[in-house]
Amino acid sequence: MADRLLEVKDLKVQFRTEDGIVHAVDGVSFELDRGQVLGIVGESGSGKSVTAMTLLGLTRATNTDFEGQVVYKGRDLLGLPESGLRDVRGNEIAMIFQDPMTSLNPVYKVGDQIVEAILTHENVSKRDARRRAIELLRQVGIPQPEHRVYDYPHQFSGGMRQRAMIAMALSCNPDILVADEPTTALDVTIQAQILELIDRLKDDFDSAVILITHDLGVVAEVANEIIVMYAGRVVERGKKREVFYDPQMPYTWGLLGSIPRLDRPKPEKLHSIKGMPPSLINLPRGCKFRPRCPHAFNRCDEEPELKSNVPESNHLDRCWLTLDDKRRLRETTISGETKVA
Repeated sequence: MADRLLEVKDLKVQFRTEDGIVHAVDGVSFELDRGQVLGIVGESGSGKSVTAMTLLGLTRATNTDFEGQVVYKGRDLLGLPESGLRDVRGNEIAMIFQDPMTSLNPVYKVGDQIVEAILTHENVSKRDARRRAIELLRQVGIPQPEHRVYDYPHQFSGGMRQRAMIAMALSCNPDILVADEPTTALDVTIQAQILELIDRLKDDFDSAVILITHDLGVVAEVANEIIVMYAGRVVERGKKREVFYDPQMPYTWGLLGSIPRLDRPKPEKLHSIKGMPPSLINLPRGCKFRPRCPHAFNRCDEEPELKSNVPESNHLDRCWLTLDDKRRLRETTISGETKVA
């Protein structure tokens, strides 16, 4: 039986603002097992980062309302007081933020920041913590870590800063590593190195990873399961092979169509999804993707459920199109030659 680490049940997060209620996350559910890499994909504003930050209690504020459960090893993290969350945060569930330059304190040495993370959660001497910081920098591929541990963040390149953030996240050997856009602003070579590093360290530290990105191509190599989010909702969920080779949701088709393909002739331009993501304050009725979907029809005025339309499969999607219609329409949509049903 798989070692279940985390179970998120019908998570809802709302922010009360002067303009109205922001429905940032609406009914998100998923499970995470040890050794698994879960990819959460979607455009900016789809609720990916809010979901991840809520797991760690980083969205708690007087204007925030929560519903649902975030069960980690039998404990509901949403019900824990701040003191209990501090014991979990960084120690058992750690996060790699998308911009290491703003996540690392510019006036403290990189090594001192890793040492602080270790001393916060473990009863060890400062000397032992520094030795461990040096070893962690070595594990993430920082050259001459015994010297670079005394450098400031501005003395590291972008890729090295991201590696240092990974070292800090792994400093207490967490069970779950949440990577929020870990390859943002890095060139493609460094992106590949960072993703390979996260995948390798997941095995070395016997942990699980939640990888958040807007790019399906980023999760293509490392994720076991993929969740596609739109307007705060899960619109498709399945194994990596199912989502890439048998996608069921027109929004997923649009994301796939925006990825360059090496097995096809070079197109004149990449396909893009028309329109803009909806306001999370004034959401459209029915299917939230309806205003941007080229295949929308009358029934899309009703909200579709997240369910499986594929026989004997846990591949879930939120779309009213029939299975036959999806298979007929998706290839032309992904290739950029959209045909309306």
